[in-house]
Amino acid sequence: MGHVDHGKTTLLDAIRKTKVAQGEAGGITQHTGAYHVDVEHNGVTQQVVFLDTPGHEAFTAMRARGARVTDIAVLVVAADDGVQPQTIEAIGHARAAGVPLVVAINKIDKEEAQPDRIKQELMEYQLVAEEWGGDTIMVPLSAKTGENLDTLLEMLVLVSDVEELSANPDRPAKGTVIEAHLDKARGPVATLLIQNGTLRVGECLVAGSVFGKVRAMVDDRRNRITDAYPSYAVEVLGMSDVPAAGDEFDVFLSEKEARSIADDRSVNQRQSRLQQAMASRRVTLSSLSAQASEGELKELNLILKADVQGSLEAILGALEQLPQDEVQVRVLLSAPGEITETDIDLAAASNAVIVGFSTTLATGARQAADREGVDIREYNVIYKLLDDIQGAMEGLLEPELVEEDLGQAEVRAVFPSGRGSVAGCYVLNGQLVRNCNIRVLRKDKVVFSGILDSLRRMREDVKEVNTGFECGVGLPNFNSWEEGDIISAFRMVTKRRTLASR
Repeated sequence: MGHVDHGKTTLLDAIRKTKVAQGEAGGITQHTGAYHVDVEHNGVTQQVVFLDTPGHEAFTAMRARGARVTDIAVLVVAADDGVQPQTIEAIGHARAAGVPLVVAINKIDKEEAQPDRIKQELMEYQLVAEEWGGDTIMVPLSAKTGENLDTLLEMLVLVSDVEELSANPDRPAKGTVIEAHLDKARGPVATLLIQNGTLRVGECLVAGSVFGKVRAMVDDRRNRITDAYPSYAVEVLGMSDVPAAGDEFDVFLSEKEARSIADDRSVNQRQSRLQQAMASRRVTLSSLSAQASEGELKELNLILKADVQGSLEAILGALEQLPQDEVQVRVLLSAPGEITETDIDLAAASNAVIVGFSTTLATGARQAADREGVDIREYNVIYKLLDDIQGAMEGLLEPELVEEDLGQAEVRAVFPSGRGSVAGCYVLNGQLVRNCNIRVLRKDKVVFSGILDSLRRMREDVKEVNTGFECGVGLPNFNSWEEGDIISAFRMVTKRRTLASR
């Protein structure tokens, strides 16, 4: 766990001797990955399974889930950057989950690296290094050069021995869904972390409200396996639907019992969703008055498709943080999988925009979108997606009228003219423009507000007079000029509002 770009995935790559990080969009991890590593300790081969969690702030829920399902949290801090917001958040998640914390101080190969400064900063969060008299293991290392990687692995095995972490492989498996997505060729695919027991091909399980019969299992190196032991993370094929990331799963010896439990949970979930939907539609006097005070409430309809369930969760959580007093985001559908023609039809019927995150379009979907005039936006990096949605929400806000200052002039003489009078003025700054708005100020008090009808220079009508020039100003509805009056000129312009402006 740790802040974005502090080298979590690169560190894992160095341990696994693979290149996982190169395939991540924008150079940041946007999924929770699970990977196995074999470690030699005291002549015995032991297996360590790493959960690689994203560092971007939008993925808070995924990091929190990662801390809950792990036995040891590894906090990665860059030696050249220091403690950052997601670093602090990761410490909080680890403490909330009650798991021991090992700190990996990465990038010590850089010239600007200061490992001791990192240790000093971490002391502010009650993490004191062992060599400084504390009880937190801190390992300075470099994912780039490989320095001290073995030390980190040995420390993890040591902590597991001290904590007496154990599981029983001779019982039905149970654990947690780490990720889940809909694959065009393979159907629903779930990444399961086995926390106890052994999962075997052919067994029946229930994840949340989803029934599954294990048809095949694939490990992190894409090898098919038949048995998954405690701490294994495997992709499982054979689920009836896509489970939610974070759901717990249990294996049942009887398929009938498993299906019955899954059906009961599914019915309960459907009823719960229906009650929530009915509650959200209720109109109360307070909600009516709130809408009236804010003006007409506008809505931005979205259909959200992503590659995996965890990404959907992160995006939906980030959307809820956007201010929705005047423009409301309505997510009509959010599901993992590719964008299909059915999604196009729904978007066309509801005037919705389709947002795809790290996913693809099904055959014929692009042509259907062009035919129906549906806007499809595709993204690989979450903060670009959120920026565009916020921009679209701001585009629905009514623009506001604001004053734009044009200039000021001082009345230096007053001349009679017919039934009224004309002010002889000197433009102090900016310009006076005929037909602009003006205020006449006398000792900082406004004595007249109106339109500048007549503007003359050298006895000729002009459109504008700039700084440093003299002019004559005439107003049909105001004649009580006095020397020393200040004419303040401005015009009203429309300005696009932001969600923060009220």
